[in-house]
Amino acid sequence: MTEAINNTRDRTLSGSSATSDTDVDPHFEPIITLPEVKVVPDEETQDLLLKVRAKLYRFDSSNEEGPEWKERGTGEVKFLQHKQNNSVRIVMRRDKTFKVCANHFITPWMELKPSAGTDKAFVYTVAADFADEEIKSECLAIKFASVEHANLFKEKFEECINIVKTKCDLYINDFKENNLNKCAEEVTEKISQLNVSKEENEK
Repeated sequence: MTEAINNTRDRTLSGSSATSDTDVDPHFEPIITLPEVKVVPDEETQDLLLKVRAKLYRFDSSNEEGPEWKERGTGEVKFLQHKQNNSVRIVMRRDKTFKVCANHFITPWMELKPSAGTDKAFVYTVAADFADEEIKSECLAIKFASVEHANLFKEKFEECINIVKTKCDLYINDFKENNLNKCAEEVTEKISQLNVSKEENEK
């Protein structure tokens, strides 16, 4: 009798008469069936003009201890040109988290200025940045690892300003009519007409 019990126990432990957890294949029917939504990736509507690594800062004038530069993040900054209306925007995501730290359109009135004390950084102001999901005017500084990368950014920045002036649907008439005296409100209104998506198009 004892021998029979031992044999049964051995067979059970060896798995010959037991069901393994890995053999169980549970299936649950969904409670709600959602319709399929087709998401069109941005690379279908935008061309990548340049991608380069950089560190971004924003000028914070609300600090009680005095204005200061605050780091927004380090990652790849991209120039993206819309294939239809020829608008160009700058998009930058932080490393690892991929959180957007810059998302703004280039306008004909933007000016890239060299940062004091270094030839690897620039300062510029944007009338409307969408990185925080709301329109904000920002003074930004962008720094690169080398002079070569800084020059690449500068050349592409100036090239994109020219693209916007001569090809972007929103600004062509302004330059044909020499109507260049735009206030910040008018610039922001024009920019708001463009489609801004934070889920931009990684190429």
